[in-house]
Amino acid sequence: MKLKPIEQQVVAVVGASSGIGRETALQFAKRNAKVVVSARTESGLASLVDEITALGGDTIAIPADVAEFEQVKSIVDRTIDRYGRLDTWVHAAGTGIIAPFEQVTPEEFKRVIDVNLMGSVYGAMVAMPHLRQTGRGAFIAVSSVEARRSMPLQSAYSASKHGMEGFLDSLRSELKQEGFPISITNILPSVINTPFYNKARTKLGVMPTGIPPYYQPSLVAEAILHAAENPTRDMIVGDVGRVIDLLQKLVPDLTDTLVGAIAVPGQRTERIKATDDPNNLFEPIEGYNTTTGDFTDKTIPSFLDWFDFHPAVKWGTAAGLGALALIAANILKE
Repeated sequence: MKLKPIEQQVVAVVGASSGIGRETALQFAKRNAKVVVSARTESGLASLVDEITALGGDTIAIPADVAEFEQVKSIVDRTIDRYGRLDTWVHAAGTGIIAPFEQVTPEEFKRVIDVNLMGSVYGAMVAMPHLRQTGRGAFIAVSSVEARRSMPLQSAYSASKHGMEGFLDSLRSELKQEGFPISITNILPSVINTPFYNKARTKLGVMPTGIPPYYQPSLVAEAILHAAENPTRDMIVGDVGRVIDLLQKLVPDLTDTLVGAIAVPGQRTERIKATDDPNNLFEPIEGYNTTTGDFTDKTIPSFLDWFDFHPAVKWGTAAGLGALALIAANILKE
């Protein structure tokens, strides 16, 4: 499977008005891709188009709610009308409610599923025929480390991300069986410094926060651009996410205890926020047309991501360590 260089691609980024989606769209534009940006917040899209145009980029904005199939379809229809093809689809739209499960209403839970999970499903439904027609391409979904390890107070969000991983695995298997050279990638960020926590609905009585450390959205955008050129199954972004994933695989019961003890009190700030304060669960909100959030002072670099960007080194190192382990085991036997 071989994907086009980014500068030759037409890319649709859904959920582009802020955070990871906005940073990703800007990075694609800087690499001279033609970029279609979509989100609910029209002011966010307008300011993003201005930024991309200032970079000399070629872009159009299409307002859409990913929970509505016809609106998602309009994104791909207008993309084809404007550029004649689609090479990469990026689903970065997301919403959440941070609250104890017993306080979450059926409507709130369903809305999170509709945006995060069904939004990616609708994206695949409309994008896949055009990727098949092109003969190659990439479908990239931004899920979360919570696809591997759920967090307390985020039952709907965690469920939606688990669902995304299951959906993408199924879709990838079908395409392989059919012989279509389309790359399906699951991007699993750790805690990222975006406006997500400002925009999410909460019933904690205070503004929520992720569990530090945070990573900057540029790190996730780098992973997405890598996957757009290099067929990739999945990528965990952020070293802490890799540790959490490993703990979940090795000692899930202990991880349940640790996560509960740390994450239940740790997701609260001291800033008062009522449930009916502006949030983006059902409607877009203004004022967050940025890539980063309020936690830049809590961000750290990530080091192991480099190996995902250089897979030959990654697997060579793994093979070398394996060989050393076998040699050591034989020496001990003697």
